[in-house]
Amino acid sequence: MSNLILFDDPIIRTALLPFTFTRPVAGVRVGIQTLAEKWAAMLNQQPSYLTESYLQAKFPQQAGNDNVYVNGAVCPTPGLIDAITTLSTNAGLLTSDGLVLAIRSENPLQKAPTIDDTYDFQTFTESLTLILHPWDIFVNNGDQIRSDFARITAGRKSQPITDPFTRCYAPENIFVEEGATIRAAILNAEGGPIYIGKNATISEGTIMIGPFSLGEGSTVNWGGKMRNNTSIGPYCKVGGEVGNSVFFGYSNKGHDGFLGNSVIGEWCNLGANVNNSNLKNDYTNVKLHSYATGRLEDTGRIFCGLMIGDFTKAGISTMFNTGSVVGVSANVFGSGFQPKHISSFSWGGAIDGFATYRLEKALQVAAEAFRRRDKPFDSVEENILREIFSLERTRHIDSTTSFDL
Repeated sequence: MSNLILFDDPIIRTALLPFTFTRPVAGVRVGIQTLAEKWAAMLNQQPSYLTESYLQAKFPQQAGNDNVYVNGAVCPTPGLIDAITTLSTNAGLLTSDGLVLAIRSENPLQKAPTIDDTYDFQTFTESLTLILHPWDIFVNNGDQIRSDFARITAGRKSQPITDPFTRCYAPENIFVEEGATIRAAILNAEGGPIYIGKNATISEGTIMIGPFSLGEGSTVNWGGKMRNNTSIGPYCKVGGEVGNSVFFGYSNKGHDGFLGNSVIGEWCNLGANVNNSNLKNDYTNVKLHSYATGRLEDTGRIFCGLMIGDFTKAGISTMFNTGSVVGVSANVFGSGFQPKHISSFSWGGAIDGFATYRLEKALQVAAEAFRRRDKPFDSVEENILREIFSLERTRHIDSTTSFDL
């Protein structure tokens, strides 16, 4: 089998910020698994990555003399897998509108392949799910839960739910991994499957509607209202009301408060009674901050909530506007609705304004978050955050200069 290498299309990578500040495009979670985990499962091979230079220490490229480069924004399908595995050397696949899906090369690449490269491209005409914008993550999440659920549970038997006070609707659509605990909950899988990961916990009074995924080691706290089309990644703690949202992993929203049509990165914490708006009062399309243009861009959707990059924290009762974007390692707090865009390494809130989060303090907090989950915060992790701090300061200075002019 050729080396599987998932590449970042630079335009897509920019469009998916702030999530791709800290990971390759294929590290995005949609459905039960990340895009990379889907490819690994379907090709039975761990991928490597062609990504930004400052991410390569954590996500290296492992190329040889027979490499298949696959666009990391694409959700795999059996038809696409067949087309990729039968590619000849120096051949490639495109979508009908010219997006490079995959190429096969004898030589390692230093940058993402483009339509202008000298490959023998063929057009792949089957329907595909592409994660091209942040809102694509929650929009496609329900269908991807269904797809992942069918593949992950095929030929396997769920652990039994033995708690007499738990009520299950359509139990044939519920799969429970080993070590999971469920107490006095209502699980309704009539509208889609419910997947409960290894050693996960569903606490008393939880109401959960499928499609829904709860990752390994994650917890839904007492009385949690978990709406459909929601994915909670591994080692998260969630409570309150959550709908059509995705937590990548290692993040907490442990208390009451509403989160809808939102995407939360890793190592985030939303304090008690944090709420977001996901629908404008006039029912017009939501606009979202674009890192490509520096402006608000129309999402084409009337429901769109909150996008938060890794390591960001929000204090108790923080309120986020419809279509808000918060960068990496921000600390947001205070009364009033917060701005629709908050840069990485910002400290403050809408009323008193924002200052720059001291880098050394941010690194200390990140290291403590890792320590609390028994994970090492090493120089690789630290250097990624240092690079993002530098990139965002440059971006902020450039945008401020342009504005002043």
